[in-house]
Order: sequence, then C-alpha cells, then structure tokens
Amino acid sequence: MPVKKIKQNAQEKSASNIKKINPSGKREESFFELVYEVARQIPYGRVTSYGAIAACLGTKLSARMVGWAMNGADKINPTVPAHRVVNRVGLLSGKHHFKPPGKMEKLLKKEGILVKDDVIVNFKEKFWDPGAEFL
Repeated sequence: MPVKKIKQNAQEKSASNIKKINPSGKREESFFELVYEVARQIPYGRVTSYGAIAACLGTKLSARMVGWAMNGADKINPTVPAHRVVNRVGLLSGKHHFKPPGKMEKLLKKEGILVKDDVIVNFKEKFWDPGAEFL
C-alpha cells in the first residue's frame, strides 16, 4: 500500500471512531499495521526515523508508539525491515531488540550503511523521509 494511501487512511481514522470493514473482510488496520506498511517501503540501503514514520501517518507525537511497533516487528509476516528504523539522530536505539546482539548493525552493513559507535555514518544522506517522498 503506498505511503500516500496509508497516510490518508490514518487521517480518516482519526476523524472517525466508526469501525470499518476493508474489502479484504478484515477490520480497519491498527496503528501498528500502518507503521509496518510504511516501514516495508523504506528503500534498501536507506533508513528513516520513528518520528518520520509517525509524522507520515499524521501522528507526529507518536514516535514512541512507532518504536513499540518496531520492537515486535520480528514476529510479523510479511517481514518488516525494522533494522532500517532508527532514532532522529541516526542512533541504533532499537538494537537491543534484535537477537543475537549486533544483528541490527550487521543487517545495515549488509545494505551498505556504515555504523560507527551505534550511529549511522552520513545519516542525513541515508535518511529517507516517507512523508516527503509521497507528497
């Protein structure tokens, strides 16, 4: 689902408390499911932040909720590239939720993203803004 559609869905949700049924027959998607949809669109070799995902969904004060969603992303199918989501300055703040230790950094390095002292090198160059990408 394109980020623009996800963003529209999130805004419609906040405008209405009515439960909707999607064409798939499932109830309306949860905030976590919307977060996972945005995270799946992060390009290979790029990273984004918890806050950027929250802002894209129209809930810019919900960065911590995005982090909670990422903490459980390893159990979600289809897979969610949670290793590509870091804090606002490029720190691997969620690295403790990856097993074994060092897995987050290893996955980022495999994609050509350099990490030094748990921080993305050239973070601004590697940063992908989902909100700006689909405006």
